[in-house]
Amino acid sequence: MSELKPDSENTEERLPETVEQEKEQSAASEDEDFFYDDNDAYEARRAARLERRNKAHRRRKRIRIAGSVIIAAAAAVGIGIGFYGEELQTFFTEQKTKITEMVESEATPAAVQPEQKTEAESENTATPEPEQETLSKEDKALYMQAKHYAQQYDYDKAIELLKSSPSYKTNTKFRKAAKKYKEKKDSCVSWPLDQVTHVFYHTLIKDTSKAFDGDYKSGDYDQVMTTIDEFNQITQSMYDKGYVMVSIYDMATADENGNMNMGEILLPPGKVPFVLSQDDVCYYHYMDGDGFASKLVVDEKGKVRNEYVEDDGSISTGDYDMVPLIDRFVEEHPDFSYRGAKGIVALTGYNGILGYRTDSSYETRPDDLDADKVKWLDEHPDFDLNTERENAARVAQAMKDEGWLFASHTWGHQNVSQVSLERLQADTQKFKENVDPLIGGTDIIIFAFGADLTGAEDYSGEKFEYLKSQGYNYYCNVDSSQYFVQIRSNYFRQGRRNLDGYRMYYNPELLTDLFDAQSVFDSSRPVPVPAMG
Repeated sequence: MSELKPDSENTEERLPETVEQEKEQSAASEDEDFFYDDNDAYEARRAARLERRNKAHRRRKRIRIAGSVIIAAAAAVGIGIGFYGEELQTFFTEQKTKITEMVESEATPAAVQPEQKTEAESENTATPEPEQETLSKEDKALYMQAKHYAQQYDYDKAIELLKSSPSYKTNTKFRKAAKKYKEKKDSCVSWPLDQVTHVFYHTLIKDTSKAFDGDYKSGDYDQVMTTIDEFNQITQSMYDKGYVMVSIYDMATADENGNMNMGEILLPPGKVPFVLSQDDVCYYHYMDGDGFASKLVVDEKGKVRNEYVEDDGSISTGDYDMVPLIDRFVEEHPDFSYRGAKGIVALTGYNGILGYRTDSSYETRPDDLDADKVKWLDEHPDFDLNTERENAARVAQAMKDEGWLFASHTWGHQNVSQVSLERLQADTQKFKENVDPLIGGTDIIIFAFGADLTGAEDYSGEKFEYLKSQGYNYYCNVDSSQYFVQIRSNYFRQGRRNLDGYRMYYNPELLTDLFDAQSVFDSSRPVPVPAMG
């Protein structure tokens, strides 16, 4: 995992957490609670108002009845003690006045707050303002979708959706929400693109007892893998610090000629954008039995999950790697995703993709077919290449529908800084033949081994020219700096920070803007973590 830029390069942290920001965030959340309600909440408030009004009415009625009894009793007593004529009439008048004052006092007690009093008065006026109509099923669905867009900072889309409703002009709820979304959009700030960090993982470890069992692979896993528990804690920490996933396409866009244009990321104060990626999401043969998921699948509800092979050979389905774990987290915390963005999944091709054996070599079985493939084919005599590819493409589409992007990690996990141009060309064609058709193509390349085409200087040379000619516009390496971003006229380049055992153990100080490595570090991880090289 080479790191091409010095650790000292641009390590400024950008996480101000002032009291004023906390107050603003608290106020914003209160505003959202009001405008992000639904019909159930509205009906609950309406029912509460009616109950308060009915209680007040019942209290006044009881007081009037009690007053009548008191007057009648007083009259009888007055007659008995000698009240007559004008004296008795004066007594009746005084008692009625007192009872009226009691009724008015009970109807508007001193404890009622000004806004409650106003509400009570408006509800009891001779021509009350009509209650807001309950949303239709269609408008409720539209309102909730607009709310979701706004939670993910796509305020324009939320407003546009609300205004598309035929009832928008007469619906106070819609118009108030649109106004609030406009205010929130106006409060957003444009984030400096050269200060967007990019973090990445390899396949997550589900069972540490198998991954760290002391065999020849344990050291590698200890270095470059992350456990599910570590991953979940890191994700929560970043969310708590205000981090929001953005797409690499939010930072720059390429036109049809491959010319790059600067993007813009607009976020509320206190929110911090970051790009997420994961390498080698192929579930290689060598990982079998080592405590990793075996593939990605789509469950009966259309959600992307993992399969995991238990010790007895049975298959469990659940969230055992980054893709489904992030999907579930965003379902609970939609504000962790900027306009629906998720991460980038980097794929090789030599063992297939996403856990499916999609490479043509499984069917052609060349003489140099490696032992792992031979063993797997012997164990799966019913293998069918087209079926594997269809299943992989189905999962890939489901992932794309949820905001995930795909990248080339080179077909054969090549070190682009060392291989010849001819080998790079042959490898790229294998990727385009075996992987691109299943993922719909990609213009992102994430270099294996953390390598790169050049140092910190701008790209040039025949390897870059070749990759650019093959449609690659976005290039990512590995870098320990907090930020490394180049946006040039013909390419986008970004360094990525590895969040793994090696980085947490040897350089925890480089991760403090994201999380506390000491508290996250899995106690089941062997130490010392093996050094690189």
